[in-house]
Amino acid sequence: MTLRIRHSKTDQDGAGAVIAVPSGRILTPLKHLNAWLRLRGGEAGPLFTRIGARGEFTLDAMSDRSVARLVQTYAARAGLDPTSVAGHSLRAWFLTEAARTRASLAKMQEVSRQKSVDVLLGYIRSAELFDDHAGAGFL
Repeated sequence: MTLRIRHSKTDQDGAGAVIAVPSGRILTPLKHLNAWLRLRGGEAGPLFTRIGARGEFTLDAMSDRSVARLVQTYAARAGLDPTSVAGHSLRAWFLTEAARTRASLAKMQEVSRQKSVDVLLGYIRSAELFDDHAGAGFL
């Protein structure tokens, strides 16, 4: 599936971007996205919308703080420290995993839409600091 992002924080002029969303074998993002769209409804508007206090759907965009609260809620349910994560943790996780599986910087930049490789690299958290270490062959 392709997803068109009409504008974003770093694209205020609305040039837009198109990104690919693979169906996936393990995380199955396309399956989950389609399930969300069935619940949300097909009306035009933001993809991720607010849910009112009584569980009603709105067409108002979800705030960055709401995203952070959701990430923290599910982190706690998974046994993680909720104060150590936020919405940007998802971007850092994605880019870290992409780097770990040897995705090219160009492909990572295509998905993350980072204009600068330096900014993109700042999101990567190395879980394997010693993999392919420059000094691995030293005696």
